[in-house]
Amino acid sequence: MAIALTPTPVLRTGRLRLDPLGPEHLEGAWAALHDGEVMRLTGTHATFTRDTIVTWLASLGGRDDRSDWAIIREADGVYLGEVVLNDVDEDNRSAGFRIALGSAEWFGQGYGTEATRAVLAHAFETAGLHRVELEVFAFNPRAQRSYEKCGFVVEGRRRDALLWDGEWVDAIVMGCLSHEKR
Repeated sequence: MAIALTPTPVLRTGRLRLDPLGPEHLEGAWAALHDGEVMRLTGTHATFTRDTIVTWLASLGGRDDRSDWAIIREADGVYLGEVVLNDVDEDNRSAGFRIALGSAEWFGQGYGTEATRAVLAHAFETAGLHRVELEVFAFNPRAQRSYEKCGFVVEGRRRDALLWDGEWVDAIVMGCLSHEKR
């Protein structure tokens, strides 16, 4: 069975529209990459130039090895973050998952859970995936709870996977299977 990630469709939920991520989302993506808490929660040490982000966003359209979405609030068109299926293993019908809300002001409102549920439904019901997996850092229990609400289960722990501000942080490995309750 082939994995059908392209074209990346628009996904809709009660409050959100997940649009294929592209150059039109530059300002929101750029702002997120300058939010210290977002960078910490994603374990991002790298710094990026604006040109690098422009090039990256322009490269996403039409790729068959990943699907990237901008999370847009339907009510006002505000860019809230991004959500991604990547690291596709076609032989084993699996992919990685990541999500980043672009500002702490949007945490705790259910946007991440809502977007995750939409992407998992697409992954399992449309794209033909069997397994979706992720890692979440131990200092982010709010995200872990969100993932658990969406059907992810803890499968393991990568000890001292991230060095952040002089402290080692574990990465919790989670997975969700197509036949499990979500």
